[in-house]
Amino acid sequence: MSAATSGAPQPPFSAEQLDALAHYLRTHVTQFSGLPVIKPLTGGQSNPTYLLEAGGQNYVLRKKPPGKLLNSAHAIEREYRVIAALRDSSVPVPQVYALCEDASIIGSPFYVMAFVQGRTFLDPSLPGVPAEQRSAIYDELNRVICTLHKVDYAACGLEDFGKPANYLGRQLARWTRQYRESETEKIPAMEHLIEWLPQNLPLAEETSIVHGDFRIDNMIFHPTEPRILAVLDWELSTLGNPLVDFAYHCMTWRVTPDEFRGLSGHDLAALGIPAEDDYVKKYCQQTGRESIPHWNYYIVFNMFRMAAILQGILWRSKNGNAASAEAEKTGRLAIPMAQAGWRQVEAML
Repeated sequence: MSAATSGAPQPPFSAEQLDALAHYLRTHVTQFSGLPVIKPLTGGQSNPTYLLEAGGQNYVLRKKPPGKLLNSAHAIEREYRVIAALRDSSVPVPQVYALCEDASIIGSPFYVMAFVQGRTFLDPSLPGVPAEQRSAIYDELNRVICTLHKVDYAACGLEDFGKPANYLGRQLARWTRQYRESETEKIPAMEHLIEWLPQNLPLAEETSIVHGDFRIDNMIFHPTEPRILAVLDWELSTLGNPLVDFAYHCMTWRVTPDEFRGLSGHDLAALGIPAEDDYVKKYCQQTGRESIPHWNYYIVFNMFRMAAILQGILWRSKNGNAASAEAEKTGRLAIPMAQAGWRQVEAML
């Protein structure tokens, strides 16, 4: 985790909860001592995340939000499991220390992991970073997602982490259901996507560990080198089609900064950032494939999925249990994201 904190007051833990948390950590985390000082960390829209300072050491606590939650959302137990399983792989992840599923400690389940000092980048255009470093940073992103997709998931104990068959069909059903459960208004573009996507579902199956939210802002980079020290936010990880996962990552090239932290509209050559086609070719080279069939469908699916996620953020904001103070603003991007997805379809027709 980066050192960025929100500057907000202490999180809403009572004195009794802090005492219970300290006792739990002293019991379950080797060499943990003292009473933790807790500071909210910025960036997450789903699960509240905190920096713990205790005994001269820093840790990160990630918990489920309180209150009413969407079914299958906020899966911190899955996050903990996949990070622990990948610890001895070539995928850079933080060390995890303990998973607590007892909600009586601080009000909801949580896990504790190592604090990773480094750089985070919210803007994919990397302002302030020299052009030659931008190119190297994108090479590193490509390398790490390729590394993840080549992991032998059975060998690291994740053979039951998801259902390999019919990944896209199940994902369409899941995100349509979650969108309906969090719907606050009718979005015509979303209705078009919900109708079009199942009717044009490609029959293509590959299986790997998929991160589900592989974006530049979910990485901790070395303080000075273009090297990823930790991949974060594994809440949406499962077994699935790696090409769909990669298309989610590449959605950045298709959306504008106003639609959702995108690169569309930037002069990529001047910035030193690879064009989408070149970036996809590099992924193909590193994973031993000629091309990616159904590429545009995968992009559209991920725009639909992202719109559903953003709608869920808006719904949580309206219900008062969002993880971020920016939740309502972020959630309202569901409409332009859905519209961007439908524009991709119209360009294909």
